Amino acid sequence: MDMKRMRICYTLLYISCSLLLFGSCAKEKTYYEESGSVFHTLYHIKYESPRLLTSLIDAELQEFNLSLNPFNPNSIIAKVNNNEPTETDAWFDEVFTTAMEVSEMTDGVFDITCAPLINLWGFGFSKMDSVTPAMIDSLRAVVGYQKIRLEGNQVIKDDPRLMLNCSAIAKGFACDVIARLLEREGVENYMVEIGGEVAMKGVNARGDCWKIGINKPEDDATGMVNDIEVIVQLCKKGGIATSGNYRNYYVKDGRKYAHTIDPRTGYPAEQSILSATIVADDCMTADAYATAFMAMGVEQAIETAALIPDIDYFIIYADENGENQLLYSEGMSNYLPQ
Repeated sequence: MDMKRMRICYTLLYISCSLLLFGSCAKEKTYYEESGSVFHTLYHIKYESPRLLTSLIDAELQEFNLSLNPFNPNSIIAKVNNNEPTETDAWFDEVFTTAMEVSEMTDGVFDITCAPLINLWGFGFSKMDSVTPAMIDSLRAVVGYQKIRLEGNQVIKDDPRLMLNCSAIAKGFACDVIARLLEREGVENYMVEIGGEVAMKGVNARGDCWKIGINKPEDDATGMVNDIEVIVQLCKKGGIATSGNYRNYYVKDGRKYAHTIDPRTGYPAEQSILSATIVADDCMTADAYATAFMAMGVEQAIETAALIPDIDYFIIYADENGENQLLYSEGMSNYLPQ
């Protein structure tokens, strides 16, 4: 064998050995699971990665906590509510902008300025016996998404008594924030669940679409009953959120009051919808519309959904005989068992 051929053979052998060595050193991806608590609720995260990302996830959640957690006195939203000097960040701006868009699309049924009304009724309607029409009328004067705006990185209020409550959108956005973090780290398959709202992409450890259960709307204030109405299967990148009145409610004089406040009236929503599930391109959008649909009622919810091509819905409602009925969009049928 001449020298030229020998050099070629050695070169090929070197390349082959290098590739084998590189392949043996590259760490295989595996599915990890993370869990914990944030914003007074639990989270569960599953993702495929060559390494654990616990520290990055924790750091991102803590950073988010300083932006949109109203229970943290040092957060941006808390300072806005307390009229303390503060500048908004990109996360706050994104949530605020989306909230205003959803408010416009729902004619004010969704409104993050309804915090004074939520506080009036109290968590779990603990103050219900003390609420009067006069008190509601007084607070409605300082509720309205048209009365607050962003100018640069400043929140401008028409009335200093205006307060924000982003509980119906921030958890969904937190799922999106962690999903973005995972994707920056090269993760292709993941599911992020925070307080029941879910962002997902790809497949689970078995190679199947992610499966999300929608609970039967059974009256259960304990939260212990978790019978499943249907399983939604999602492989596409996006978000899913469910809002329901079957666990958070208050009964007085034989009448059940839903936990969703209707900003238009100042009272708990009295609608036939028991559970509303939304699938959207992102979890923040799904979270907001799921809440809005609960206060709308079936007819307005369907009309609104027709104006928003990027969302699908699955609604459980009570008919005139008190029997539960199912209603879902044509697109949602793609995610349901055939």
